[in-house]
Amino acid sequence: MPIPFETELPEGPLLIRPWCAEDAPALYEAVHASVESLGRWLPWCHAGYDLAEARAWIAHCQDGWAADEHFAFGVFEQATGALLGSVGLNQRNRLHRSAAMGYWVRQSRQGQGIAPRAARLAARFGFEQLGLARIEIVALPDNRASRRVAERAGARFEAIARHRLWIRDQAHDAAVYAMVPGDLACLEPP
Repeated sequence: MPIPFETELPEGPLLIRPWCAEDAPALYEAVHASVESLGRWLPWCHAGYDLAEARAWIAHCQDGWAADEHFAFGVFEQATGALLGSVGLNQRNRLHRSAAMGYWVRQSRQGQGIAPRAARLAARFGFEQLGLARIEIVALPDNRASRRVAERAGARFEAIARHRLWIRDQAHDAAVYAMVPGDLACLEPP
């Protein structure tokens, strides 16, 4: 049974919800304001990012949601509606009941605990709504911020996997983290 596209997941000051077409200008602005901190790690985050790319990403996310394969959420501040970043589950493997998780937070709001909280919300959605048994988070080994988020979200470090990521036409080793449903239960509320 498909997951409703209207899904909204609030917790504390945050709300995560599926992207909608009206979010494109805010996404464009957040990416541009974050190229300095995110561009090194996320090749799609570059100085030339334009509104058409934001619209295309949102359409891709909506298609993935409709296909019951890719569940991308915008991360918003509940009180103001401001776009803070994104979190999502992708690379869904139905046979093994697993998926990958990605996340980012706009530069001006990094270091405020937004990403771990959003990651836990998305993980709860994955375990409870999608029936996942495992969620992986994969980051470049020297991306300390992303690795800290994985740990604070409840994921456990498993390995440095050789040539696990393909970035900018080159294979890179990656730090692999994973969480299972019981990992969320062990965490104290944020």
